[in-house]
Amino acid sequence: MQTHLAPEFQGTTDGREAEEILRKCVHCGFCTATCPTYQLLGDELDGPRGRIYLIKQVLEGAEVTRSTQQHLDRCLTCRNCESTCPSGVRYGHLVDIGRAIVEERVERPLKERLVRGALRGGLTSPLFGPAMALGRAVRPLLPAVLKHKVPAKNPPNAHRWPRREHPRKVLMLLGCVQPAMMPNINSATARVLDAAGIQTLVADDAGCCGALRTHLADRDGGLADMRRNIDAWWPLVEGLTSQGQVEAIVMNASGCGVTVKEYGEALAHDPAYAEKARRIAALTRDLSELLPDITEALKPRLSGRGVLASLVFHPPCSLQHGQQLRGGVERHLAGLGFAIRLAGSDSHLCCGSAGTYSVLQPELSEQLRDRKLQALAAEPGQTIVSANVGCIQHLQAGTELPVRHWIELLDDALG
Repeated sequence: MQTHLAPEFQGTTDGREAEEILRKCVHCGFCTATCPTYQLLGDELDGPRGRIYLIKQVLEGAEVTRSTQQHLDRCLTCRNCESTCPSGVRYGHLVDIGRAIVEERVERPLKERLVRGALRGGLTSPLFGPAMALGRAVRPLLPAVLKHKVPAKNPPNAHRWPRREHPRKVLMLLGCVQPAMMPNINSATARVLDAAGIQTLVADDAGCCGALRTHLADRDGGLADMRRNIDAWWPLVEGLTSQGQVEAIVMNASGCGVTVKEYGEALAHDPAYAEKARRIAALTRDLSELLPDITEALKPRLSGRGVLASLVFHPPCSLQHGQQLRGGVERHLAGLGFAIRLAGSDSHLCCGSAGTYSVLQPELSEQLRDRKLQALAAEPGQTIVSANVGCIQHLQAGTELPVRHWIELLDDALG
């Protein structure tokens, strides 16, 4: 696909990156077949190929309209199209570039500006925790749209953190919403790793990975989040503290994992952070990538106990498409004694959560969630498991079956 950049983009970082991505697209349309929003809406402009042409027109100097903005807004950034594309088009990066440009040129209605501002500031604010606690206290009185965003309760040991020290140490990102919304995911991760002989450390000054602001077209804010995290993690990466040096940076939210693994690319043009960002990205591991070590250490404790639990697994898009990690969770949990399966169909499709998408595009999001739950078709007594807090919360809003992170089920099995 040839493109002729408008003068204002020639020689810019955005222009060069976008032009390189666009050059790979051969207009084959394979991506359209696996795009969730195209499947729902049937509009070429609500599929990757159509959105690519919209972004190309913007970069060539065409008029940017509210319609362009809306078609880009409806993209989930699930990156299923990247798994499908035979040419290796990195659509996720292109759509972030396109959204940022369109955001500068098209003024949103006041209501949209207020909601997006609240999401950018509120979900990453220290006040989010107290707000979530208040929401739990008055949950029966909340309207359904808010009630579905507030988990009913936490397990009794949600804040129990192991105290043993181990020679092997990893650093874990707590996340921006997870500590308040579902704190047991973090503590269960630390407990399971402790049982496997790995100590979990946390950098108190780290926060949002940067994905939230980046995908809301606030790239400067996203980059600021990334730099803050690098500064917070660097002493532990270099072994400059009394806690020693970590061997990896572990993500138990696969959405964060995608972003942190791409810090090196995001900050490649920042001379003060480029090398550190590459180092951070190289050290980052999704929690599922530690499963070989965890399985080897825990199998003696769990063997001979029969089927530990019957699970149906929803692999988040950020895991299977963003990080290109497939099969590890199912294989290793099965090896530990869990009966685990994927959905009978469409296991590659997004559940509709997609970060803030479920707030900004509720109608499309709920359609995708309901279709996903139907595909999972969990039998009575089964538990749905996933690997990302957003997917877990979103799916739980549509079913009476328990929906949890797979690490919580492994923690329960250890007692």
